[in-house]
Order: sequence, then structure tokens, then C-alpha cells
Amino acid sequence: MPRPALAACCALLAPSLTLAAPAAAATPDTLNIGLQLEPPSLDPTTGPAEAIRDIVYDNVFESLTRLDEHGSVQPQLAKRWSIADGGRRYEFALDTGASFSDGTPFDCAIVKFSLDRARAPDSLNPERAFYAPIASISCPAPDHAVITLSAPDSEFLYHLAWAASAMVAPATAATNAQHPVGTGPYVLENWKRGSSITLSRREHLRAPIPAIARVSFHFIADPLTAADALDGNRLDGYVNFPNTDMLSRFQGDPRFTVLVGRSPIKLIWALNEARAPFNDLRVRLALAAAIDRYAIVTGYANNFATVIGSHDTPEDPDYLDLSAHAPYDVGHAQDLLRQAGVAAGTVIEIALPPTDYAHKVGDMLAAYLAQVGLVAKLVPMQWPQWLGDVYGHANYQTTVIAHTEPRDLDIYARPHYYFGYHDTVYDALFAQYRTTTDPAAQHALWQKLQQRLADTQANVFIAALPRISIWNARLRGMWRDEPIPLNRIADLSWTP
Repeated sequence: MPRPALAACCALLAPSLTLAAPAAAATPDTLNIGLQLEPPSLDPTTGPAEAIRDIVYDNVFESLTRLDEHGSVQPQLAKRWSIADGGRRYEFALDTGASFSDGTPFDCAIVKFSLDRARAPDSLNPERAFYAPIASISCPAPDHAVITLSAPDSEFLYHLAWAASAMVAPATAATNAQHPVGTGPYVLENWKRGSSITLSRREHLRAPIPAIARVSFHFIADPLTAADALDGNRLDGYVNFPNTDMLSRFQGDPRFTVLVGRSPIKLIWALNEARAPFNDLRVRLALAAAIDRYAIVTGYANNFATVIGSHDTPEDPDYLDLSAHAPYDVGHAQDLLRQAGVAAGTVIEIALPPTDYAHKVGDMLAAYLAQVGLVAKLVPMQWPQWLGDVYGHANYQTTVIAHTEPRDLDIYARPHYYFGYHDTVYDALFAQYRTTTDPAAQHALWQKLQQRLADTQANVFIAALPRISIWNARLRGMWRDEPIPLNRIADLSWTP
């Protein structure tokens, strides 16, 4: 799902720009963090928006496993596990010292309820496909869960670390969207609609106790307003800063640390292949050839991006560099459109979510479409409308979006995903990948999947985007890289 973001090319591997901190100052009572978007709800098990995860995941809600900064699976509510029966049987030793913030104990019954709810036919979980391989869940003891799969799933533990896999309690699951109750170290203190969300550290919390007692997330979409708030010490940090033009303002200031890191974010021009003319491969290839992705990277993000040719990013160890695929060629694009019977003057609608990247890139796409004789109709949307019309009901032609989930090639094998992409060759490759446990075979299949998406031009893939964040130089524990969308406040602390 989407996120506001920017990107990095050579800077992706650059060291963080940490300069000498100012003289010792008093530790703030509240950590103030800026974000571009306000979440529509606070339940990551029913809502797909990345803004939800940015605030509550690993803070209010926890899962059986979690990902560390390097993308490795680590224990969370599951202290340890074993795998048997050829990858079909998972046994988890649970942390029964954990509890929900309302006092509800965490045990195997919670695991069964949460995952049965996530995989139910009427589930609203945005990643319901993750749980389809589950055949049964049993509880030999309160601290012991056994999950049996119908077939091996090479990424089962990895998917259990996603926010959509958060553990929820029966008594509060239905109201988590507005009043989240989780096992994490923080609770919702207040939500000032349109302004901020504040979390406070739980009392009677199991160890380790986070150093930050209170954190407020402030929703500031305008980059200049955000920069002024940082400069005026009204913000202690801004995650995924949306304007690279302003970074130099902070890179030379000893009060700040600027982190440029890797992320799994893919900036794409998504095409609804359930609608003509996008169900024609020639049209999809034409649209890819009609745009200069390198110019977009330069014009939109000052080269803070990496051109890609498929749905994966260089931070993934199985990444296949397909950046040379579908090079910019106006004449070739026009020939393909003529072959497909797309007349000059045809209108192409581009739905734009309310993000800086979407509107800037949308304007560029409109100019490129004009060069090949097409007319762009830009359709601005607020997030609820985009989530409902585009993501929820596939009621759109094309859209500009940044997909934030890591290793999410599975979305192209889903029968009802909003791209409308259906390819039997791809489906067979993905089914083979999912049940393969040999690392070398997995690597080869993952690259074949990327190649197939490029060959069929499943979407117009533009760029891989990084995580660019600005922090008070006295803070420690911030993640440079972002293997999965979240802001883990328990890792942060102030230096004296």
C-alpha cells in the first residue's frame, strides 16, 4: 500500500550526515515527530494505509515475529519456534508475560483468534492471502501454539512480522480502528483529528521499558511548514521528508542528523488491466516507452532515486536489475499505440492521491503523454476516496502510487487485486516459489518473477525510493533503513 515518499540513487549508500551535537539540553517530555499523512484508522489488521503502521505498529500492536532494521525475522510475542513436517508444521513458544493494555492476557487463544479472523472468508485484512496456507491452529497449552499449513510457505514467518499479522483480543478487535488495544509498549493517549496522535508509555509494562515516555505524531503535509517546525524545535524529527530540495538546509546544521537509507518503496504508474485499452500489452509497452524515467528521477527528486524496470528494489537480496527494460522511445511508443488502435487525442485518466510525489509525477506523465498524442486527465483524490475507489473497488484507469510493502510480488498473483493483472505463467511461477524452501531455487524464481512482470509490463515501474528522515542530533536509535513501514519508538533515546 501507499506512502508519501522521496528517493535516492548514489545517496542510498551514503553515510548518515551526523554532525556535532549542540551543548547538552534538557530532555523533552514529549518526542514530537512529523509525518506527511494522517491515518484513516488505527487498526493495521483491517486498514491498508501505511500511515496506520507508521504510528501503531511495534508501538501499540505486536505480532508473533518482527523484522529488525536489516529485514531479518526476530522473536516478538513468539519467543522461539521450530519447523517440522517439511515446512508444514510450526510450533511457537509464546511470551505469556505479555498482556494487552486493558489487562487481557496474551496466550495461544489470542493467536488462534487473531489468525482465524485474518484468514476468514469475510476478513477485512489487507493481506488475507498471507494466511490462506493455514490449515489449522491448535493450542496444546496457553504458552504453546501449533500452526499447520496445507503446503510449505517459504515466507510464512516473514509475513507473520507484518502489521497485518498483529495480535488482537476478541473483546476489543471490533473497536481497534478508533480505540486501539494491543500488547505493545504504548497506548493511545489522544487523537486530535487533522492535527496529531499522541501515544504514552504503558504502566506495568514487561521489560525492556522504553526510554521515551510519550510521543506525538504531527501531520504536516507541506514541506516548508515541516522544515520550519524542525528549525524552530517544534519537531524532533520528520520521517520520510517529502522534499529533497530542502535537505541542504539541515545537512550543515549540527542540531540535526539526516539519514538517507534503503527502503522497499516502489514508485509506479499503475494501470488497470481489467479495462481497455490497458488490457492490451502493446498499450502498456507504449506507455512505458513514452516516459523518460531517468528524467523523472532527476526532475522530481534531484536524483534521489534509482530507476527500476520491475516491481522490486535494490535493497532486496533477490533484486534483478531491469532498469534498461522499456527505454524511452517516443517513436516506438507511437507505433505501438497505432498498432493497438489507440487514436490520437485519447484521454488517459490518472488518479492522484494527496501526496507531493503523486502530483509532481502526475504532471510529468501528462507532459509525456502529450508527446505521443494522448491527453492526460489528472484526477486529484483524498486518501479515503483513493482507498475506496482505486484500491478497494478498482474504479480507475491509472494511478501514481508508491507501494511500500517489502517482497510483495504476491500481489500480482492475487485474483482480485486492484491492478487487474492476470497471467497464468506468473501464477505458476509464484506458486512454485511459495512452496520452495531451497535458498538458491528461491532466488532464481524470485528473479524470474521480476522478469515476467517486466516482459508483460504489468505496470509502468519508475523508481525505487529511499527513506529520508531528519532528526534531532541528540536522538539515538533511529533506523536508517526501512525494511518494513514502521517507526519503532522503543528503540529511541535521548543523549545527555
